[in-house]
Amino acid sequence: MPQLQTSADLQQYPSPASPVQDEQATALLNHLRIVGLQCRARARTDLFHACAALSGDSNVARSAYAEVLMRCLSQALGRQAILHRPGEAEVSFDEAWLVRLAKALNGGDTASATFLLNSRVPVHARRNLVFLLQGITDQFSLD
Repeated sequence: MPQLQTSADLQQYPSPASPVQDEQATALLNHLRIVGLQCRARARTDLFHACAALSGDSNVARSAYAEVLMRCLSQALGRQAILHRPGEAEVSFDEAWLVRLAKALNGGDTASATFLLNSRVPVHARRNLVFLLQGITDQFSLD
């Protein structure tokens, strides 16, 4: 599977027909779906140790953040996340939750981000999940 690096590459996939999606949110979601597919065969990673390794290198590619997020997401959620194939019209609850969290973090909506995190992520994993998601969303203009 080819590795996609830019949001322009992600534009080849049609937009999901969901009211919570816009062009940049769709690009983010498809990016996470692609990385999730690439990570399926790899071993899961401990969330705390992965974030500690990333935080020491400021030149780490954005794809590394996405890869670590997708490899650790099941640990943060306490179960395997449901992700559809890139370009799929249907959006799972997990995908919609990730996009809403990314938008809240990117827009500085602390109340919504706190609510979303508190609803699904244990206290010990929240900070690391936010760190990873913010490392990814910097490349997307989520309004």
